[in-house]
Amino acid sequence: MLNLILLSVIVCGAVESRGNQKKLLKDISNKLIQLDEKLSDVQQKIESIEDRLGDSCTGTWHLGMNINPADGHIFGYTVGWATGNDIGKSEEALTKDYLSANVWVLPASYIAIVRHQQGVVDAVKVFKFKVLGESLSIRFGLPRMNPGRQIVTFGGPIQESIASDAENLEDDPIFSVGGDLAFNWAYSNNGCRIALTGGHLSEADVNDDNTHGLGNHFAVNPLTNTIANNQWTHDISNIQDCPLQTCTNVRVQGTDHGPGPHLKSGPVYGNYAIYVSQTASKFPEPGFKLGLEIKV
Repeated sequence: MLNLILLSVIVCGAVESRGNQKKLLKDISNKLIQLDEKLSDVQQKIESIEDRLGDSCTGTWHLGMNINPADGHIFGYTVGWATGNDIGKSEEALTKDYLSANVWVLPASYIAIVRHQQGVVDAVKVFKFKVLGESLSIRFGLPRMNPGRQIVTFGGPIQESIASDAENLEDDPIFSVGGDLAFNWAYSNNGCRIALTGGHLSEADVNDDNTHGLGNHFAVNPLTNTIANNQWTHDISNIQDCPLQTCTNVRVQGTDHGPGPHLKSGPVYGNYAIYVSQTASKFPEPGFKLGLEIKV
């Protein structure tokens, strides 16, 4: 009888011990998984830091486009972006709408969007492209427009500089929201050439006229670059929540827009210049006088 009792105790102890071991092994496994996830996050952060440390501040910035929302020329979704044809004159490049065909085909790894007042920097954001070395002609060309909707930069701006006396920042399409650059944002029969992910990006099949940025049209085939109705083209729309179904007061900058009754002219916050560079990752600070080329 005593032997049976001892045997029972030993067996029960062994079973309990195996149960504890299984629990312990499961706990260790869970902790290893958590540790692996943390190490993966750390590795991603290290790679991001290494990418940025590898950026060269030196190089040349080239002016690819300038948008003046009140010069009488409409830089909507279909004008210039896909074709890359010259628009405007070099001597008026920073006072009127302008596109340089030569710059449009240059390889570019960095892009700067600069708001300026008569050629003087007011605010600037610099981004690094996900895909390095592609030209704006490729990035905005017809093959990329279908299906469009590309998030083309990563990690947000690598530089953001805003003058202390800059005005109209609360709904600026570039400087009032964060995130990365979205190109060729096609949704239903609407398109926006440049928006930020920190703003509202409409779903592909939603016709809400509610993605706002640079180079817009609310009645267009955004996949083929063909116009359905010229009433709704406009240079620059400010950040706002104004869905088509409930809102008839789309705030745009300046007077460069079609006659669509929902488009409401508003103050000009500045001209918006688009510069690209293959190597430079730093742009001159607010107060700098712009030119067609800027060496840094």
